[in-house]
Amino acid sequence: MNDSIVEKLKREIAGVSVGVKQEVVGRIVEIGDGIAKASGLPLVKSQEMLSIETSKGIVSGIAFNLEEDLVGIIILGEALHVKEGDLVKTTGTILSLRVSEKMIGRVVNPLGEPVDGRGPIFSDAEKPEERRPLDFLAPGVLPRKSVSVPVHTGIKSIDAMIPIGRGQRELIIGDRQTGKTAIALDAIINQKHEAGKKLICIYVAIGQRESKVARIVEQLRQAGALEYTIVVSAPTSSPAAFWYLAPMAGAAIGEYFMYKGGDAMVVFDDLSKHATAYRQISLLLRRPPGREAYPGDIFYLHSRLLERSARLSDALGGGSLTALPIIETQLGDVSAYIPTNVISITDGQIYLQPELFNQGIRPAVNVGISVSRVGSSAQTKAMKKVAGTLRLEMAQFRELQAFVQFASDLDAGTRARISRGIVLTEVLKQGELMPLPFEMEVLSIYFGIKGHLDGTPKEKVGETLSAMLDYVKKMHENDILKPLRETKELKDEIVKAIEAAVASFKATNK
Repeated sequence: MNDSIVEKLKREIAGVSVGVKQEVVGRIVEIGDGIAKASGLPLVKSQEMLSIETSKGIVSGIAFNLEEDLVGIIILGEALHVKEGDLVKTTGTILSLRVSEKMIGRVVNPLGEPVDGRGPIFSDAEKPEERRPLDFLAPGVLPRKSVSVPVHTGIKSIDAMIPIGRGQRELIIGDRQTGKTAIALDAIINQKHEAGKKLICIYVAIGQRESKVARIVEQLRQAGALEYTIVVSAPTSSPAAFWYLAPMAGAAIGEYFMYKGGDAMVVFDDLSKHATAYRQISLLLRRPPGREAYPGDIFYLHSRLLERSARLSDALGGGSLTALPIIETQLGDVSAYIPTNVISITDGQIYLQPELFNQGIRPAVNVGISVSRVGSSAQTKAMKKVAGTLRLEMAQFRELQAFVQFASDLDAGTRARISRGIVLTEVLKQGELMPLPFEMEVLSIYFGIKGHLDGTPKEKVGETLSAMLDYVKKMHENDILKPLRETKELKDEIVKAIEAAVASFKATNK
C-alpha cells in the first residue's frame, strides 16, 4: 500500500473521537387531551423540557408531574402527533425563554416565539441573548424597597383615589364587559405622556379571541404605545398548556427589564382563565381536586406569580416590576374562590361595578370597595394636595344620595354636598382609551373640588370642564402646565395662576 495513503488513514483515525454519549430515554405509555405519561425517566427534573420523537418529527413537552414510576408531561407542540411507544428524551434544561429588548413592539407566544408574521426576533448568527426561566423565585424582603414612585394611569378616579406605584400589584376586578381591559390599556397608553425612566409594558392575553388580541395590538399601534409594549398571546385556539404558561412568560420578560435596573409593568388579562387552565391540566394528571374542583395549590400558583412583582433596592439596580392582574367575577360575586385568593395576594383592587357602568359612569369604579394599600405614598405632592378630600366627599355623596330618596326637604348644607357630589361624579367620567396627562388630571380635580364647576347643569359639566382645560392649555402653558408637569407640586404661585385663569375664563364665557 502507498505510504501516503497509510499516513492519510492514520491522520484520519487519529482525528476520530470515540466518546460515549449518555442519554436518558423513556417511552410514552399514555396520551390524551394534551397530556402524556412516560416511563423510564428516573432522573428528570420538575419543569424540565423534554423532547418527544414522533413519526412527524420532534414535539416538545414539560415534565410536570413526578410520580414514582411515571412522569406526567404537558405537551407544548402538536399533541395529535404523539402516540404510545414514542421515545422521550430529557434535555437537561429547565423551561425558559430568550429575552431581549428586540421583543419590544412584537407579539409572541408563551415560549417567546413571534406570532405577528413579522419574521424572527433573533437571528441564529448573533450571540444568544439572555434566557430567563418561566418560573422564578421572587425576591425576598431585604432586596426590596418601599413603593413610592407613581404609575400614572391617566384615569382621574384611579390616580386620585386608588393610586398605583411602581412595584405594586393592583388587581382589576369586575364582571365581563365592565371595562377591565380598557383600564389596563389606558395605563399602557398613558406611559407615552410620562417623563423620566420609561416604563416597558407587557400585555398578556390569556384565552382571548385572536380578533380581540389583534384589535388591542392595533389600538396600541395607533396610540403610539407599541414602541414600548410587548404582547404575549395565548389565544382561545391554543392548548391549555399555553394559557397556563402565558402569565409566567410575561413575568419572566418583565423580570429581564427589572433586573437590568429598568421599570416594567405586566398586565395579566385574565387570571380567571389561567386558573381554569391549571385546573384542567391538574385534573387530567389526576391531582386531587379541592374547592370548586381547583387543585390545592392554586393559591400558591398565583401568589408565586404575583410576588415576582417588586421594587428592588438600589444595591440591585433599583428596577421595578408592576403587576395589574385582571379577574372576571360572575354576577359581582367577589367572595368566590379565585377572586378572594387574588384579592388577598395583591396590594389593593379596583372594583368595576356593572350598575355604575349601566348608569353611564365610565370608568365604572366603585370607590367604596376599591382600595390601594400603598395609598398616598405613591402619589405626587400635587395630586395628594387636590385629591385629599375627594374620596371623603364622594363617600358622603353616596350616603346622602341613598338618604335623599326618603327625604322630602333638605337643608342647604346637604343640598350643597349633593350638588357637589353630582359635579365630581361628572368630572371623574372619562372616555375609553382617552388617558389624560398628569397635569390635566390635577387641574380637572382642582376645578371640581374648589367649586369652580358648582352650579353648572349636570349635562354641561363635562363640556365646561373640557372648555376650561382647553383654555388653560392655550393661554397658560408656561405659567401653569409646564411648572406643574416639571415640579409635580401645586405651589402657591401656580394656584394663584389657576385662580386667575378661571376668573378670566368665566369673564370671557359669560
